[in-house]
Amino acid sequence: MNALAATNRNFKLASRLLGLDSKLEKSLLIPFREIKVECTIPKDDGTLQSYVGFRVQHDNARGPMKGGIRYHPEVDPDEVNALAQLMTWKTAVANIPYGGAKGGIGCDPAELSISELERLTRVFTQKIHDLIGTHTDVPAPDMGTGPQTMAWILDEYSKFHGYSPAVVTGKPIDLGGSLGRDAATGRGVLFATEALLNEYGKSVSGQRFVIQGFGNVGSWAAQLISNKGGKVVAVSDITGAIKNSNGLDIPSLLEHSKVHRGVKGFNGSDPIDPNSILVEDCDVLVPAALGGVINRENANEIKAKFIVEAANHPTDPEADEILKKKGVVILPDIFANSGGVTVSYFEWVQNIQGFMWDEEKVNNELKTYMTKGFKDVKEMCKTHECDLRMGAFTLAVNRVARATVLRGWEA
Repeated sequence: MNALAATNRNFKLASRLLGLDSKLEKSLLIPFREIKVECTIPKDDGTLQSYVGFRVQHDNARGPMKGGIRYHPEVDPDEVNALAQLMTWKTAVANIPYGGAKGGIGCDPAELSISELERLTRVFTQKIHDLIGTHTDVPAPDMGTGPQTMAWILDEYSKFHGYSPAVVTGKPIDLGGSLGRDAATGRGVLFATEALLNEYGKSVSGQRFVIQGFGNVGSWAAQLISNKGGKVVAVSDITGAIKNSNGLDIPSLLEHSKVHRGVKGFNGSDPIDPNSILVEDCDVLVPAALGGVINRENANEIKAKFIVEAANHPTDPEADEILKKKGVVILPDIFANSGGVTVSYFEWVQNIQGFMWDEEKVNNELKTYMTKGFKDVKEMCKTHECDLRMGAFTLAVNRVARATVLRGWEA
């Protein structure tokens, strides 16, 4: 089942639990706006090249739309739609005043020079500047983009609308970016895990963790879990997978990964088959890489007692059912990885106020939001007698539905 089908399925199950009527259900599913634009730029060799830029704006009942911009050669419209919708539910679970959006450009950033990427970003911004804005739609980095991309969007947008630092988040610190943003999703994963384990009378300290993916989210999660006394026994990335049953030395691994651009060959570990990483013996499994990695083929083999979804859509619905029968507790992506968008919200707030916070305040506020978010999800689980995924979805859909009805938008 693809990402869009899985998201729609979870939404429909949640709307049934909430007893939403079919008209309201339909209006919540249909995106507010889908944008497709041609972006033609001169390449460095003087030739012209055209690219397709896009933006799906899903819902704005609770506030401006929010979501990443990705640069990737294969842009799947269904996946973008699913991720835009997922952002609507994610921001609602986190209880931050946003709706969902997603977008990007169909290109391979590795094949473009810095100046070509800048020209492409500026042309894209020129095409959509009237459709984004501080109180309309606030983009952020995603796959293939970063703080520099946001800086270009900010500059180009400001030519039309005056200096507007809050039009994008994930900016460089020197242009109004927030301290703590880089670690935010990984730190949110830690806070979410602490809240979950606390519910079962456990703490991070002494628990054995397996982390699939050692990019920004996975590496920060590993570092922060390790700092709290958690034992990270196996990790993987695109270069390979490694294991140490006594716990990996995470500070040394981070250094190794930086130098060698991956975890492969790390001293003090044994190489393992990357395909077996998800079924390694551990207490907590953290998929922090791609979607659809936990499926009916491997679900029966998973030994973890808890799964914390740091990636988007890592668990297929079929695997969900198998794991539920096995008694595995899954903390869903729309809550577990919402730390990033929550700190993006803090960045937006700081930009609007023109008053920047120190990192300690950012981290403390994030912990408050993640802890309260978990309590809200658990409350919905009790009300509707459902698992954490349905608890999170019912919480999100209920908040968006209430805002829609209160604004008089229901069909």
